Amino acid sequence: MRLSVQKLVCVIILLSAIICTITLNKDPYYEDLKKIVNITFTEGFLRKEPCGCLEGCLAATEDEWFKNRFRDDIPPLLSLGNSELPDNITNWWQHLQGTKTKTEYKQAIEELFKVIPKEGHYRDAGPDRCRTCAVVGNSGNLLESHYGPLIDNNDFVIRMNKGPVEGFEDDVGSKTTHRIMYPESAVHLDNTTHLVLLPFKLLDIEWVTSALTTGRIKKTRFKVIDKLQANKDKVMVMHPTFMHYVHTTWLHIKARRSYPSTGFLALMFGLHICDEVNVFGFGADSRGTWYHYFEGLPKRFRGTGKHSGGLETTAIKELTKRNIITVYKGW
Repeated sequence: MRLSVQKLVCVIILLSAIICTITLNKDPYYEDLKKIVNITFTEGFLRKEPCGCLEGCLAATEDEWFKNRFRDDIPPLLSLGNSELPDNITNWWQHLQGTKTKTEYKQAIEELFKVIPKEGHYRDAGPDRCRTCAVVGNSGNLLESHYGPLIDNNDFVIRMNKGPVEGFEDDVGSKTTHRIMYPESAVHLDNTTHLVLLPFKLLDIEWVTSALTTGRIKKTRFKVIDKLQANKDKVMVMHPTFMHYVHTTWLHIKARRSYPSTGFLALMFGLHICDEVNVFGFGADSRGTWYHYFEGLPKRFRGTGKHSGGLETTAIKELTKRNIITVYKGW
């Protein structure tokens, strides 16, 4: 068990007080001293701290801008017990994918949790946990960064879509604990990596159930992996309510048919399951060029499609400025 700085101070105070009793037990202030020591010692050890990190943690920040946006009551991941969707979430989600009924959703959820774990995940924040996370994007600014060891030093390493590791270990690390993806961006995983599905449509939930069992779904928007190599016990699905919360609370977007990028959802996921978040591989390179580190030639992106890239960049800059996250930009 880790002791926080505050608790170590309490121990020192207690030991000092014991020494003092030898010489001060006849002092008129002795009784007052005992009361102060007892109160300090008790408060220091009984106070429930938000995490065990010595350098502070996300849940402990007093930043009003962050506290007005951060909702720890919204689960990042689906479980059988929290899967029912409010009407406003259902309506938003349906606009992303076309019309679907609640009955179809309910059936898809029942089938899903016959295959993957039905329990909740990562709702264990507390004074005994200090979870550090690296959220690793696919930006070309990772090349020649030599961030690999720094990335691997985190407890969780969250990657997204098809970003490869092999051949790029010096710059992007070799460790992957979670890979966030959707059917059209899916890759096969080893037995130790968590698959975190982004369900932009009901068919995505149906796909992951199929891809882990019968392989009957071979096409979503286009041809996809029908039989996925992944550990069923390590598969998770991001909650549509969480995606809506990121969309409306963090990005303040009212347009129904737009949605956050995979990278921004991955970052928000990290904020909600980690005590310390380090961000790598986001944004353009030092020349202002946008491309993926695994592409042969830099390719400028003309836009962000249905994503609000400008709003996401502004939010990330604000989180960095307020020391909520640490962003590594490469060289």
